[in-house]
Amino acid sequence: MADRRTYRTFGLLDIGTSKTVAAVMVAEQGPSLSEPSLRLAGLGLQRSRGVKAGVLTDLDEAESVVRAVLAQAERAAGVSVGNYTVSVAAGRLASAHCTARIDVETGRVTHDDLQRLMAAGESYAERDGRTLLHLNRLGYELDGVGGVRDPIGFSARRMAAGLHAVTADEGPLRNLLVLIDRCYAECDGLVASPYASALAVTTEEERQFGVTCIDFGAGTTTLALFADGVFAGVEAIPVGGQHLTYDIARALQTPLAEAERIKTLYGTLLNAQSDEHESISYPVAGEEDEGSFETTKARLTAIIRPRVQQLLGLVRERLALNAAGRFAGDKIVLTGGASQLLGLSEFVANEFGRHVRVGRPQDLVGLNASLGGPQLATLSGLAVLSARGSNELSTPSQRKGSKQGYLGRVGTWLKHAF
Repeated sequence: MADRRTYRTFGLLDIGTSKTVAAVMVAEQGPSLSEPSLRLAGLGLQRSRGVKAGVLTDLDEAESVVRAVLAQAERAAGVSVGNYTVSVAAGRLASAHCTARIDVETGRVTHDDLQRLMAAGESYAERDGRTLLHLNRLGYELDGVGGVRDPIGFSARRMAAGLHAVTADEGPLRNLLVLIDRCYAECDGLVASPYASALAVTTEEERQFGVTCIDFGAGTTTLALFADGVFAGVEAIPVGGQHLTYDIARALQTPLAEAERIKTLYGTLLNAQSDEHESISYPVAGEEDEGSFETTKARLTAIIRPRVQQLLGLVRERLALNAAGRFAGDKIVLTGGASQLLGLSEFVANEFGRHVRVGRPQDLVGLNASLGGPQLATLSGLAVLSARGSNELSTPSQRKGSKQGYLGRVGTWLKHAF
């Protein structure tokens, strides 16, 4: 029998603080392929405007950028997509953990029982203006006995499930959907950025043993925690690599563009004796002459280090408060554009006393090597999730028996809810 393969085209959109990226992907699936084979057909990339710390601040400016990247990606792919899976970093992403309990009316666990459990979790998560993005099960108990992975068909009178919900403030999500609508596109689904990034840069084995993925973005730093192979926690901190740029610009009185250049070329957290003597030339903001000023790499490190220490202190606080923090193991994987700061992995390892590595997403076929790396981790994770049509996480519309893919169900439910 011939190996029949199917091809599906879909769109991805990642609106970040520093850059906005759109992609048109082609997924190839066949009997001989355990996972869909992904190929990048078109990419659009622009510097973001109208966005601060992942939150929309100017719809008109953001619209012009999003329209540009969508047109760029579709023009490169030679196809019009219209529907996009969109990442979400705004809305104070947070985890909520709860235990839902029900009576098993028939004495044998059915899919209807699972749907009632998830409905209870949804009601718990959606309070105080919060909107549900993801809802997944951490484990089951049948008549007080835990350790059950799949309870369907088991005999029981009472069933309980530990649930993990990812929620966000409703207002920023509304505005995000308004922006997409103004660009004459449709949202196929919303995915929490830290979850997408973590899937792109961590391995299945790391997630099984427990791992924390820290995504150092420009405007936000996000955390995704996994334990026993399950997505168990998320946090978002409104501080990122852009704040290092501001610190450098303020300390050296140099334009932001120059501060970004200095950070990218010379920024380091490593100490070396030669840094006291290695000079860096730069212009000063507002100076009319073209003369340059100088500083040393040692001073640059002294500017950067306090901000990184402050950020890691916030990370430590969030991990201590998150219910999944004590189950997520000792491994830390760093990603995001700011994770490429020289010496960051060693610095984080010393601060936390854990094994740390910088995670790179698998290169997408068709992507120029110069555009790849940790800065596109979220986009890579979106591609993997969208290609799978993943059923890993439950959503309210899934409990209504929808036969759409996972991300399609999320998007449909959010559009109806709003």
